[in-house]
Amino acid sequence: MTHTLHRVGDYENLKDDYVFLMMPSQDINHENSAPKLKRFFEMALEKGAIKIGDCRSGNEYYQGGLQEVVNNVEDRAVIHAVFTERDKVIDMLEALKEEDLGMSVVLTGIVDRVNDCLKEVDIQRHTVEHSLGIWGDKDKLPPKEILEIATMCGHAMVSVNLIRKMIKDIKDEKRTAREAAEELFKPCMCGIFNVDRAEKLLDKLVS
Repeated sequence: MTHTLHRVGDYENLKDDYVFLMMPSQDINHENSAPKLKRFFEMALEKGAIKIGDCRSGNEYYQGGLQEVVNNVEDRAVIHAVFTERDKVIDMLEALKEEDLGMSVVLTGIVDRVNDCLKEVDIQRHTVEHSLGIWGDKDKLPPKEILEIATMCGHAMVSVNLIRKMIKDIKDEKRTAREAAEELFKPCMCGIFNVDRAEKLLDKLVS
């Protein structure tokens, strides 16, 4: 999975940005996978995920609440949970190891920090994937500080113009940075947009 991979930023503003993804394998174990996927969501919320989402059914705003995201998960779903604290990531890894749900799990983050978390719970990673950055005519891209926010939605559902509007709203004192971050989360159906990181980035942009 690569839609969580290309988050633009530096070490400091990415070090507390972790995304879990879990999914069944088509025609191997997708049948009757919904209860296991639901259990993943329950564990993620118990262990301190700040956001969850479902590629098939959408995020909490689209579905009408967190509990609806949990209850409506279906077989074949690709689901996510966003964490911002290392200790809670380790707790989630321990829970997944103990439950052994039999699904593919991807943990996105800075490689050395993810590796440290895996070592804490004695999990050997299967694969590592690296982003090679942006190729092509980069002169047409928005500034890096905008990309740091926009690329938190790997399907590009959080538009640059919406980010610019939120920055203006904060400057005009129509919204707080937190309110703006929540508004930017709404179009990210997969639920991988990190609102805590977005709030910090927005605060920095308007300071």
